[in-house]
Amino acid sequence: MIQITKIFHFEMAHAINNYSGACKNIHGHSYELHVTINSTIDEDEYIPAPGFVIDFKELKQLINSSIIQKLDHSLILSRAFISDNNISELKFQENLVVWDIEPSVENLLVFIRKTLSIKLPATLKLFKLKLYETRDSYAEWFETNNIMV
Repeated sequence: MIQITKIFHFEMAHAINNYSGACKNIHGHSYELHVTINSTIDEDEYIPAPGFVIDFKELKQLINSSIIQKLDHSLILSRAFISDNNISELKFQENLVVWDIEPSVENLLVFIRKTLSIKLPATLKLFKLKLYETRDSYAEWFETNNIMV
């Protein structure tokens, strides 16, 4: 199986509602996203010219337009957080994104996976996502149907 990975960076703020630690407050992270895809093309054959599963420039454009531009420099809060903290004045911030769920790193991965799964061309399959919230903490998702035993 041929896989390719492209790495992206973005800045984003969030808060986790009903959390007892410091993450209950609005704060930001410098995220690093690893997107790994594979081809549905027969891997026993050479890839026809130009020889790419996908051009890295095309993949970059796809991820930037569907994910990075939506998350970079945004503040993501849950409706519950806004309601519980009585902060309706934030609704007028142009970078505020309101979700029905908590914007944890795990839920960010679900959002990214769902978004990319419908955006990728039919010849490509999303295989793995790794999202670093800090330099040494990350969440990971991978397609279990593609694992060779």
